[in-house]
Amino acid sequence: MATVGVGARLHFGFQNLSLAHARLYGGLGVALAEPRVRVTATRAESVDCADETVRRYVERATAVLDVPGATVSVAESLPRHVGLGSGTQLALATLAAVAHAYDREPRVRERAPELGRGGRSGVGVAAFEDGGFVVDGGHPTARFTTDPPAPGEWTVPPVVARHELPTDWRFVLAVPDATRGRNGDREEESMRAVVERADPGIADEVAGVVNRRLLPAAAEGRLDDFGAAVAAVGRLNGAWYADEQGGVFRPPVGTVVDELAGHPAVTGVGQSSWGPTVYGLTDVDRQDAAATAAEDALRAADVDGEVRVVAPASRGARVE
Repeated sequence: MATVGVGARLHFGFQNLSLAHARLYGGLGVALAEPRVRVTATRAESVDCADETVRRYVERATAVLDVPGATVSVAESLPRHVGLGSGTQLALATLAAVAHAYDREPRVRERAPELGRGGRSGVGVAAFEDGGFVVDGGHPTARFTTDPPAPGEWTVPPVVARHELPTDWRFVLAVPDATRGRNGDREEESMRAVVERADPGIADEVAGVVNRRLLPAAAEGRLDDFGAAVAAVGRLNGAWYADEQGGVFRPPVGTVVDELAGHPAVTGVGQSSWGPTVYGLTDVDRQDAAATAAEDALRAADVDGEVRVVAPASRGARVE
């Protein structure tokens, strides 16, 4: 038997979505200590799993590992399609749990494509492996164009920068009770539309923010500068997505972002992936004020939702 636990991740955006540049995508994000997914696997002669979504991952994992089967249960899970990386973290935790149950190395980076993960962003895989704030190098544009290669015919993009964030930093999360973020075929159609008309000039602006502001602030642990750079990356990405999601941030996320961004206890406010999760950066001394500000922001947007304050994760998945 083996149990694997790992936290969620936030996705701040991409470095480039234009076909005019040599590298496409290039994700930026951070691993979180919470909320978590926790998967337990036991050797078996066939696949046994009550959750249909997880069962599909178990079937893929046993095929990839060439083992007869596994009994798998999920003790903790991430909310699905809200921008916290539930699909990748669940798939990789399942793969790792089954592998360790058979005393095998999961080799998640190598095998993630066979589970359909890591096709655009490498942030989720990198967060699972080692935690931290990560930047990946994207994919060659000539290979991806407007459609990714067939499942399993890509490699997870390389990590080009990783930093452990200070232990007193915190992320406040506001998850509105709103329509789930895009996924599956609808996400593919939206991404295709975005890439086909993406302004290459925005990628140049993002590059300047990442290289001259975000990475130095991460390396030196400067919270306010890091937050300001993250917010800038998010808004620049939102300009690419505006036609697809109804604004720089999707409704009602835009109102939550605007309200939260105006509070002195919070910096670096943005939308994670397709949302609806809104994040903001704070520290342990201001986390209570940040949580109250997030609750006020949800009320201002006239939506219910959940607020929590979590630490960044400095390490990847844990195996028991």
